[in-house]
Amino acid sequence: MSWSALDAGILGPALIAGLLVLATHVPLGMQVLDRGIVFIDLAIAQIAGLGVIAGDAVGLPEGGVAVQAAAVTAALLGAWLLTWTERRAPQQQEALIGVMFILAACAGILLLASNPHGGEHLKDLLVGQILWVNRTQLLWLGGISVVLLLAMRLGWIERLGRFGFYAAFALAVTASVQLVGVYLVFSSLIIPALGTRAHGGARRLRIAYAVGALGYALGLALSALFDLPSGAVIVWTLAACAFAGALLIRPRLERATTRSA
Repeated sequence: MSWSALDAGILGPALIAGLLVLATHVPLGMQVLDRGIVFIDLAIAQIAGLGVIAGDAVGLPEGGVAVQAAAVTAALLGAWLLTWTERRAPQQQEALIGVMFILAACAGILLLASNPHGGEHLKDLLVGQILWVNRTQLLWLGGISVVLLLAMRLGWIERLGRFGFYAAFALAVTASVQLVGVYLVFSSLIIPALGTRAHGGARRLRIAYAVGALGYALGLALSALFDLPSGAVIVWTLAACAFAGALLIRPRLERATTRSA
């Protein structure tokens, strides 16, 4: 363990990236749980990742605007398809989301089969490279986050119905998956929202944001101190913070219920 590894120049931008991801993913994750379509984030993230892989396969500059456009296009197509399947087969929607995820994952593996660095690309897609985020990526993520938060605040997404929700989801995931990876996208969406289900309204949102921020901060610090992969450590610290928060808050809720009875 080396305390000198806690370098603000590296961990600071990574933490900002995590907070920007949480800004949109926490409220969207709450909607996902309410709708009962938990695995939509994995499916859309994998489809966006497939767009990145496809862009690389045809020779587009890595990390450039064209690759971003490929990822957004793929995610929006996935959002349109999910809108169509929800309308046609609502009872099978969760199963269809799972099928879309596995098809996109396998398509990515097939596209990377002839790439000598395919394994490395696949690992980056799953666990991300949050420690190496740069200013351009932060500005891109920040811009998308502001637009999506404004759209949610003003009710624009609800006015577009099913497709509005899926499209917003696609844009949020596309902006974050290349920075933090598929696993952290899923964790940022589901874990803070799941750990605060006992609450409601603005209180739940505040607690979920606090859980997420603490999880990212602890995960980054521990990964630096023990020289471990950041994405995997953050997933575990997010889960630990959500679990601890739920245990600490539950007795208060039980006491309040007892008094009211």
